[in-house]
Amino acid sequence: MLDRTNLGDLVPHEAPDHPILIDLRDPAAPRRWTTGEFDRAANAVARGLLRRGFKPGDRIAVIAENRAEYLLAYFGTMRAGLVSAPVNFKLPKDTVSYIFEDAEIKAAFVDRARRQFVPSGVPVFDFDDGSYDALLDPGPFDSVVPGPGQLAKVLYTSGSTGRPKGVPLPHAGQLWALAKYFNGADDEGGGRTDLTLVVAPTYHKNGLFFSMMAISNQIAIVSLPKFDARRYLETVAEYRCTILTGIPTMFALIARERDLLASLDLSSVRLVTIGSAPLTDALLAQVKGIFPGAVVLNGYGTTEAGPCAFGPHPRGLERPPLALGFPFVDIEWRLVDGPSADQGAFEIKTPALMPGYLNLPDKTAERIRDGWYATGDVMRHDAEGFFYFVGRVDDMFICGGENVYPGEVEKLIERCPGVAQAAVVPVPDEIKGQIPVAFVVRTPGAAPTEQAIKEFSLANGPAYAHPRLVLFTDTIPVASTHKVDRRVLIEEATRAVRETGRR
Repeated sequence: MLDRTNLGDLVPHEAPDHPILIDLRDPAAPRRWTTGEFDRAANAVARGLLRRGFKPGDRIAVIAENRAEYLLAYFGTMRAGLVSAPVNFKLPKDTVSYIFEDAEIKAAFVDRARRQFVPSGVPVFDFDDGSYDALLDPGPFDSVVPGPGQLAKVLYTSGSTGRPKGVPLPHAGQLWALAKYFNGADDEGGGRTDLTLVVAPTYHKNGLFFSMMAISNQIAIVSLPKFDARRYLETVAEYRCTILTGIPTMFALIARERDLLASLDLSSVRLVTIGSAPLTDALLAQVKGIFPGAVVLNGYGTTEAGPCAFGPHPRGLERPPLALGFPFVDIEWRLVDGPSADQGAFEIKTPALMPGYLNLPDKTAERIRDGWYATGDVMRHDAEGFFYFVGRVDDMFICGGENVYPGEVEKLIERCPGVAQAAVVPVPDEIKGQIPVAFVVRTPGAAPTEQAIKEFSLANGPAYAHPRLVLFTDTIPVASTHKVDRRVLIEEATRAVRETGRR
């Protein structure tokens, strides 16, 4: 299944009639693909690109909502020996233009709505106007055998602080990561009888890696163009999906659809993986309540160092709630600059590590030293070797001389009765340096007060970390990275503290 050398050549050949993709871009007219049909269509993309004169190493962007053609363009580009560059269309237009320039994009696959993002002069293959169809060149094709270190794709990080950074990823490292995921997580994986729903945008590592994992493992994909909580749940029930993946915000929104949840049969779901942002006890309990027959796993990965670092315990121990798992055996790790040997900034060595940020040697030197990648994540591990996410090094702030990790405070607040979701950010303070401010989404029908949340935090956590101000909101804003938009929250919290004069 993974005895390939080209990342675009993951489609299994032994079962050409096996269903592999159901495209629900038009729910009234689902488009269904078998592995054989998908394989031939990806070959047609590869042949078409080479016929147009693109050369090995040329970078080809994909900027569109989820659909069959997106994956076909992605796989076909890599089969041809070219470099696929999925682009986040939720970024500002000038940032997208920067990415095109930085990555030296030679052409772009687009849908009609996203065509506006492509800079003038860049050739376009539009899924909706016939130019994509005109590119296709059906026929047999042998995928290009990549040379050592040859790139498969370039992904761009969030850019939450400054411009997004290009992350070039070679074929070999990504194939190693996929093989590690399969071989290390057999008990948690899937097979040909499974059906998964992919709704996370395919420009994001979560949706992209999971799509590769599913196709490689002959798990049929039901694809939605974008996330809508009600449509998501209705699709799970209608198609009897068995494996789900997503981000915490997505599942928090699902949990609010209580009337719909009461009417649907979701018993088909047996595995839910949540990643890309921290998971809390409260949300974990909600997800288990929604999918009572499912194992719920807390996932972890980075774009720069690969999407898998942790798997099952080698002694078969059950993974504790919120644990990320146990490090895979041939991944090196260390915890540095922490309060003890059991907690610190997580650094990692892995065959999936990028060679360095694109065109950014100084940034590369900051994050990679002697083959060790500094993830920027603070981790701790327990006596059995299970790892837990504590927070981001960049998010940590100091209140009265004490280190405060927002993620830990958020987990604490979400244990408070009536709290559905929380986000904690720092605000400057003349006395303490910085103080925690909490944004809270109440559970439907509940009405916890600011004082109740403060008292709960003081009773169950360190006093220095309790929120000095609690702001109630209907939703927590999410950036294009699908993580909490802390920049927006800090601005709002600073304004609220200034207006109320509270500490």
